[in-house]
Amino acid sequence: MILVFKTNVRNKKQIEKIANHFKKITAITRWNFDLSDVDKILRVESVSNISDRIITTLISDGFHCEELY
Repeated sequence: MILVFKTNVRNKKQIEKIANHFKKITAITRWNFDLSDVDKILRVESVSNISDRIITTLISDGFHCEELY
């Protein structure tokens, strides 16, 4: 399953902070940010729909995150 999110993550230091949380989510098989995109796209490959958990994780770290359909 591929999940796509619009975020306000701007740099590698912020990504490293998020990476520490993502390492603990076993359902995630792969993820990446496209910081060159105006919407700072986060793509997550997972074995199940964990959209709510991704959104909650980013918001708890102070970032904006909304799923794109």
